Amino acid sequence: MSDQIYIQPLTTVPGPQAVEGEAIRLAGGMVYAREFAVMLRRDGTVIQRHIATKSTIDDVLAALPEEVGGEGEAQWSNLRMAHPALELGERTIRLDQPQVMGILNMTPDSFSDGGAFLDDAGAMQSQAAAMHEAGAAIIDIGGESTRPGAKDVWEGEEIGRVQPAIEHCVGMGAAVSVDTRRPAVMEAALQSGAHVINDVSALRYDPRSLQFAASSGAPVILMHTPGSGENLHAEADYTHVVFDVFDFLREMRDRAIEAGIAREKIVLDPGIGFGKSLADNLALLNALPLFHALGQPLLLGASRKRMIGALSNEAPADRRMGGSLAIAQLGMNAGVQLLRVHDVEETVQARNVWRGLRDAALTDFAMLAD
Repeated sequence: MSDQIYIQPLTTVPGPQAVEGEAIRLAGGMVYAREFAVMLRRDGTVIQRHIATKSTIDDVLAALPEEVGGEGEAQWSNLRMAHPALELGERTIRLDQPQVMGILNMTPDSFSDGGAFLDDAGAMQSQAAAMHEAGAAIIDIGGESTRPGAKDVWEGEEIGRVQPAIEHCVGMGAAVSVDTRRPAVMEAALQSGAHVINDVSALRYDPRSLQFAASSGAPVILMHTPGSGENLHAEADYTHVVFDVFDFLREMRDRAIEAGIAREKIVLDPGIGFGKSLADNLALLNALPLFHALGQPLLLGASRKRMIGALSNEAPADRRMGGSLAIAQLGMNAGVQLLRVHDVEETVQARNVWRGLRDAALTDFAMLAD
């Protein structure tokens, strides 16, 4: 018998004053959560589900089996945790509001814009400058496509692809993450000035990656993928995709901490589109607030992905901006801290309007109270 507990925020409100204080500030951000589902799962099946609020959750947690009580208290604390800013070189990335990460693919075969910037330094530099000027908090640079069926890349070639872009972006004052699963590429990228390691394999692809990341002191982004080898999309056999991804990310968080990576330097990503069906992706997106119970900042990367085409008459990747913005707003409403996107200017504008609405909602209720 194996019991596990999950606390999922269910409803949000414009601010705590709207419900006479009966809400928490979710993950220290701009979203306020009122009701929570406390779920007890045994051997893969949910056997208890209670709806709690801020004033009743202590009683609900106290009634849980003793072996999961501590985890329940930890998750409740995690949901209310305010995350410290990421210090990336000379830039400070605050995590009390959504931030936009711009995608710069230095590849010939990425699903959206493969080849557009790899062999054209001027185009790469213009794209990087446009994202930076539009308000990208971080520019994420990758030299290997991870779409299904993509060809493997020799690490030397991958380094040659990403280094010039990293050096250019760092030179113009941007915070930079490197999207790679190879420790040699991680090392070369950090030496070139990159600040963050973004590993789609959660530091599992190469056995040397975990220790290198720990010794580097750099923040890491750990993403869920069902596969651990060359094909990250393989082995997708879920009992319940939301709980399975949650459990995986909890394991990867603990593995990273045990290896010596500071907890405040770990970001988690549910891996939308990686080894997941349309139904799987939709389930994860609708359950995003649950992942704050892991106590780490969250990254959402769904920009232009296949699921958007599947929901919009098979629109090609370059015509999926509307769907991408819809998912970005869903992420903001769920309290996600980092949005990884292709369309930076449009997403930053959407974020700014969303942030204005959130601020105004707090002011409006305060005025009504007077």
